[in-house]
Formats: sequence, C-alpha cells, structure tokens
Amino acid sequence: MNAAIRAVTRAGICNGFKIKGIYRGYDGLINDEVKEFTTENVSGIIMQGGTILKTARSKEFMTPKGREKAMKVLKKEGIDALVVIGGNGSLTGALHFAQEHDFPVVGLPGTIDNDLYGTDSTIGYDTTMNTIMECVDRIRDTAQSHERIFFVEVMGRDAGFLAQNSAIASGAEAAIIPEDSTDVDQLAQFMERGIRKSKKSCIVIVSESPKCGAMYYADRVKKEFPGYDVRVSILGHLQRGGRPTAHDRILASRTGVGAIKALKQGQRNVMIGIRNNDIVYVPFSEAIRSDKPLDPSLITVLNELSI
Repeated sequence: MNAAIRAVTRAGICNGFKIKGIYRGYDGLINDEVKEFTTENVSGIIMQGGTILKTARSKEFMTPKGREKAMKVLKKEGIDALVVIGGNGSLTGALHFAQEHDFPVVGLPGTIDNDLYGTDSTIGYDTTMNTIMECVDRIRDTAQSHERIFFVEVMGRDAGFLAQNSAIASGAEAAIIPEDSTDVDQLAQFMERGIRKSKKSCIVIVSESPKCGAMYYADRVKKEFPGYDVRVSILGHLQRGGRPTAHDRILASRTGVGAIKALKQGQRNVMIGIRNNDIVYVPFSEAIRSDKPLDPSLITVLNELSI
C-alpha cells in the first residue's frame, strides 16, 4: 500500500493536483484526520510493508449518516476526488459513497486475497504468496526430519488463490481450497500417493475456513489414518507483513499512476486493474460483485507434480 500511496501522491503532484492523505481509512475521513502531502511525505516508503496512512474499520461509514459526515469533511478540506486503496469492503464503501453523493472515486486493488474481479493480481498478493512459500520451506525441514504430515492454514477467505499457488510454489502435496472441495477420497488419494513414494512426510496447504480449516482436516487424518504423525501450522498475520516484492511495488506504482490518469479523463466509480499487462478500468460493481475464477489448470498442475 505504501508504494501505491507514493505513486498516487507523486503522479498527482506531477499532473498539477494538490494531494491530501487521509489517515485511518473511512474512520479518519469522518473524523477529519487529513493532511496535505508533498513528495517528501512519501520519500523512502516504497520498501516498507503496511501503510503509513494506517487503517481502521469504520462501522459508521457503513451508514448513510456516516457517509454524509464524510462528505462534509471532503467539502471542508476542498477535496474534489477520492482514491481508495483496499479490498472488497473498501471498494463497496466507495461505491455506496460515490452513488449517494455523485462524487468522483477511483479505487486501487489492495488485498492479499486476490479476489477482486477484473485484475490479474492485487496489491499485496505476490508478497503474501512469497511469505507463505518461505514459511512452508522452513516447515518442510521439520516435516521431513520427523516424518510428519503438516496442514498449513493460509488466508484467502472465500478465495483459494493463495493456497493453490503457494502449494505449487512450495512443492506441497495438496491444496484444499473453496473452489475445489476435498472429500475423503481425495484426501485418501494424496495420502496413498505419499505412501507409494515411501514419503512419510507431506505438506497440505489449506484455505482458512471457520468450519473446515487446517484443524478440521488434521483431526480427520488422525482418525482415518492413525499411523501418521500430524501437525498444524496456522500462519495467521505472518502473511500480512514484510517488505513488498518487486512485482507488488511495480503493480502498486502502475495502478497509482493509472488512478491519476483516470481522474484526469473524468473516470469515476472504477477500480484500476491490470489485465494481460495493460491498465484497465473496472466498474466497482463488477470488481466487487463478480466472482473471480481460479484457473482450473492450476489444480491439474499441482496434482501432477505432487505424485
């Protein structure tokens, strides 16, 4: 997100705009936590994880009254367009606000889940995937040394992009994702495949789920295959920090510059995405309401490489 903040600030100033940063998201907007930004405010931040603007959930902004208060602050501060960096929740809020107040809003896809429709990748996704890969590489040392099966739970909510692709990148034996529900036969299949290869250690990447997370599948293996030593590792917020990868820095920079270009063109209610290496403008309604498909060939790739 810092790379995106830097890009919007510098591209905006370069194109004659006055830029103001809003701290703590919509909550900060309602409470007038606004500061004018210069190029110096964003110097030396492209390599930093997190966001210098901080972030906060705002229940008040979810109400028409809260969004009315936000509009009053924008008028007071002389702000005539808004750039929002965030995921499904942030862009949903942006859509409601723009519709109610006929206000120009442009969004940048900032979410590690990669679940926003219309863009090949979202800001933070590649960094998170690399973090997961590094963690799994370390876990594998223990799995192999102690001949254990590890279920590694990763983030992603209702999307399996992180689990599926990090499984391929880390050489995991299986990925359990929302898009490809795993039943007992599939579970038995990869277990038996490991036995056939004389492998008593396996890594299974599992998308987080309140009902069927890593603990659920580990308990199943303990009951159905009691001869195996099973462990669970829930990576949690380890996935959300760290220095951004080159891919994420470039993505954030390109979409940030794209946001300023979109505003100059009079675009509104659009998310700036990248498809096939080209900048695209995706309507908010399409970005947040359409299910982003996971390429089914990725499932085949993992299955064939995990024999």
